Amino acid sequence: MTTHELCQKAKDNLTAISLAGEQDMNAMLQAAADALRERADFIIGENAKDVRSCTRGEQFIDRLILDKKRIDGIAAGLEKLIALQCPVGEVLEERELYNGLKLRRVRVPLGVLGIIYEARPNVTADAIGLCIKSGNAVVLRGSKDAIFSNKAVTLVVKDAIRSRGYNPEFIQLIEDTSRDSANEFMKMNGLIDVLIPRGGAGLIRSAVENATVPVIETGTGNCHVYFEKTADIKKAIPILINAKTQRTSVCNACESLLIDNSFAEEHLQEIVGALREKNVEIVACDRCRALMPELLPATEEDFYTEFLALKISVKIVNDVAEAIAHINKYGTHHSDCIVTENASAAEKFLNEVDSAAVYWNASTRFTDGFEFGLGAEMGISTQKLHARGPMGLKELTSYKYQIAGNGQVRG
Repeated sequence: MTTHELCQKAKDNLTAISLAGEQDMNAMLQAAADALRERADFIIGENAKDVRSCTRGEQFIDRLILDKKRIDGIAAGLEKLIALQCPVGEVLEERELYNGLKLRRVRVPLGVLGIIYEARPNVTADAIGLCIKSGNAVVLRGSKDAIFSNKAVTLVVKDAIRSRGYNPEFIQLIEDTSRDSANEFMKMNGLIDVLIPRGGAGLIRSAVENATVPVIETGTGNCHVYFEKTADIKKAIPILINAKTQRTSVCNACESLLIDNSFAEEHLQEIVGALREKNVEIVACDRCRALMPELLPATEEDFYTEFLALKISVKIVNDVAEAIAHINKYGTHHSDCIVTENASAAEKFLNEVDSAAVYWNASTRFTDGFEFGLGAEMGISTQKLHARGPMGLKELTSYKYQIAGNGQVRG
């Protein structure tokens, strides 16, 4: 089927999910979770085809590869959605107007969501699950690097939903991974209500610049950890190491470290030593290199870069104000952290850093739909319209006004 036909099919079957009750939504989710576990060997076999043909490096393969543990985690994510309340139908506001009209503002699904993403087959299941519980149809368009994995996950989930007596055709997967199909997908006005790109900077930029349907921009993650002068070194180093090295290929990993001058003078060697123990390549500003000349010099471009690897930029700053200014200039408005024992400095940082998630004495790795109790996420929005941060069920809804009268007309 063509891209247009698949989008049309999703729209034609929208009511199969938008009018479903919560009990039916939960039955679909449980069926999908059970099937993913039961057919894990089939999915892993198809995923292996993608892994064997991948030539894009270890960090890319890390995002791509599926095993039984990861599949069980994906299934568990669907089960977490079962425990969450469906937002559809929630009354956000209810009042009577001066003329006796009774007004209600009610939460409703967005409609047909278009998800365009790169080599992360878990996104296929996450997106389907979130759309089921928020009453949305979904058209998925993954990359060629994960086509066998995406086809397998979609097939297993749709078969499971069908086996329970439900219509799964509100879920569609575009199997054409050509650039032309991506460009066509971005212009499905009248069929796709919202497009959500999830992937690297190039994909997101392409969607923002080329799409004619509304786009929710999910951002790249040039995330910062900042050691303020009163930081507790026993907290600071574990936070940094977790944020940088726990998983390097994700958007909430730390890419840049800022250090107050006095703290650097006392602790820079210890910090560098801890990073080197984890094989992190360090590029540093001139002030750092004055303290440790053996450090490699950082370029201006390094401070803008999302490395997604065991590499970090390090810069000494004078105070919290300079740290905030640096983050707001070089960052991507994703996730940034201050490590400090000074509540006033923390409050200033939390209020003035212009990011979707801002932390005090905690790793940036917590910016995640699962960790935030959302069950899963469609992506992490770094924009300010409609949704910001991890996008869960409520972020996949809009609202409408329902007005009840008794014959009123406007004079």
